[in-house]
Amino acid sequence: MHKSTLYVIFIIACLLVSCSNKIINTTNYNFKADDSKVFYANLNYWAAHPLKKDMSDNVPKPLGSYDSTQKQVDVFFIHPTTLLNYGDGRLNATLDDINLNKKTDEGTILYQASVFNESCNVYAPRYKQAHIKTFFMPAADVQQNFDLAYGDIKKAFETYLELYNNGKPIIIAAHSQGTLHAARLLKEFFENKPLQNKLVCAYIIGLPITQNYFSVLQPCGNSWQTGCFVGWRTFKKGYEGPAYVLKETEKVVVVNPLTWTMDSLKVPKIKNKGGVLKNFNKIIPGVVDAQVHKNILWTSKPKFFGNVFLTQKNYHIADYNFFYVNIRENIKERIGAFWVVNRHIIGYW
Repeated sequence: MHKSTLYVIFIIACLLVSCSNKIINTTNYNFKADDSKVFYANLNYWAAHPLKKDMSDNVPKPLGSYDSTQKQVDVFFIHPTTLLNYGDGRLNATLDDINLNKKTDEGTILYQASVFNESCNVYAPRYKQAHIKTFFMPAADVQQNFDLAYGDIKKAFETYLELYNNGKPIIIAAHSQGTLHAARLLKEFFENKPLQNKLVCAYIIGLPITQNYFSVLQPCGNSWQTGCFVGWRTFKKGYEGPAYVLKETEKVVVVNPLTWTMDSLKVPKIKNKGGVLKNFNKIIPGVVDAQVHKNILWTSKPKFFGNVFLTQKNYHIADYNFFYVNIRENIKERIGAFWVVNRHIIGYW
């Protein structure tokens, strides 16, 4: 992530993220948190949770409804940075910031976490996320801020395991800053641990994951592989990326979400079953094509009314949006494959 990303977030957010006119949400935004004693048994500490109605419960109208009963698979979703105001002096968010929590829920929880709701119970913790500006500061100066954020994620996951998992398979999902913490979580709790056997897939998107980051976990090589991870960063076709991408020396995992492979073949728009942009209740088939290019994912300029005004080449904020239906269907496919491979291990069959 780089300073240019901040400008992109503000510009593209106006085009690609907007609260739906019809939403399901009973979230309490007026709770008071004790940040020194984060208590994830309290539903107020969750942006999304199966035991309450929240933004992740919404489904784009063309996709119909879904079975709201408890699923046999959980997703633990870690949201991206939403603390973006440079006038805010904090380096970490507070958990009971009403405006920030609403912004988080009406953005990433609605537009990203909801992709999992057909197949999974969605858990998304609130956490003391690091401010966007910490990504532009010397790493040694802000490591404590990222550690503080991850400490909340870790507490939330431990509470989830203790109170809610009940032996179910797990998907780990994240975007941007969330991916930074998700990768760390996968190393601490899954890699070479018993939980690795329950990992359906990790969708860790929006930040680079190098091919040698994990010692055991491998990138997914197809649409049905399980116990693996996928990732990508989206840029306009023909753009080699900003300076921070051009300076990368290690190979980064890039999976094409239209084929779920890592080859460099261009995949046409017809393979894109639908993206969700400004209007949450509108699915746009063929919104972009996709092609793996070096360490990034290239796409065509998105197809929507008014796209003539979109001049940016970094589509970071739309990493999920562009491929909403394809991701949604892939989740079902991987879960189905997981049950076939692991039915004797997990014990549900």
